[in-house]
Amino acid sequence: MDPCCHEPRESHKHGSEKLRLSMSVFAALILTVSIFVSYAFPMLETFRVSVFMYLKYIWWAILLGFFLGGLLERYVPREYISFILARKKKRTILSSVFLGFLMSACSHGILALSMELHKKGASTPVVVSFLLASPWANLPITLMLIGFFGFKAFYIILGALGVAFVTGVVFQFLENRDLIETNPNTVKLEGGYSIAADIQKRTRDYRFSFRGLGNDAKVVLRGALSLADMTLGWVILGILLSSLAGAFIPQGLFHKYMGPTLLGLLTTLGLATIMEVCSEGTAPLAFEIFKQTGAFGNALVFLMAGVATDITEIGLVWSNIGRKTALWIPVIAVPQIVLLGYLANRFFG
Repeated sequence: MDPCCHEPRESHKHGSEKLRLSMSVFAALILTVSIFVSYAFPMLETFRVSVFMYLKYIWWAILLGFFLGGLLERYVPREYISFILARKKKRTILSSVFLGFLMSACSHGILALSMELHKKGASTPVVVSFLLASPWANLPITLMLIGFFGFKAFYIILGALGVAFVTGVVFQFLENRDLIETNPNTVKLEGGYSIAADIQKRTRDYRFSFRGLGNDAKVVLRGALSLADMTLGWVILGILLSSLAGAFIPQGLFHKYMGPTLLGLLTTLGLATIMEVCSEGTAPLAFEIFKQTGAFGNALVFLMAGVATDITEIGLVWSNIGRKTALWIPVIAVPQIVLLGYLANRFFG
């Protein structure tokens, strides 16, 4: 195959990486300047406190996501991901939802892992269902929500898993009809391919050495930095918008317009769009909404809708997977979430 045929794609790839890196640097610069400026203007103190609060909640999850993504880059061949998470079957979506359930990172930590799965060949429906399932149905959050809401928390957990599965299945339907982007990274495998046999072969051929470990560490670091290039700018943008909303929108308005009505659900939906930054951070806020208004469905919408509508997630999917996929996520997921919230207000309010 003529190497020159690949030059435009490589050129486009490098240009795209430069764009993402520039956005990350630019966003970090804006965040840093905003923090310094806030010390000169007392009215911005609440904004600065909100920024530090969000950073406190998510820094570990982001770094963990980058590190796990780097490990995937080095130690998990693309063929494995394509074999397990690229088949056009409903059980593939179940696998991605279950994988999301096992993860222990908030939405912005999951962003990095989702993009790494996409790079490794996971299908678009799988990436979307994984992205939706993990933040609100992972094991640590399950325990936290039970502590806040008691047995009602299982309605949220099962609802999150259900929305992730249904959305993934619908995305498979859209993919079959070319209505969303397919993943160009997926590897086509010949019949009879076996992961177990491949692992045995790789194990037999592996030779331990300190030099090899050093090379592995470099690849892991390079993979982590690549994910940082893709995601960090969007994460910082989300922090800025959420901090501005938290600082300048009076809490009294939240409680006044978030009653157990359709208007209250829609108001909560709008708030979730700009306030969702980390599952561990928004779980207490959701409980506060429930405590102040008695609207359990509104708390559910606040928790779940943020992942489906947050500008960080949508922007990252838009720039790395495709605009059609990014636009379809809220179109498919949000009506399910609002319906779950409405039913929760009717039967659990």
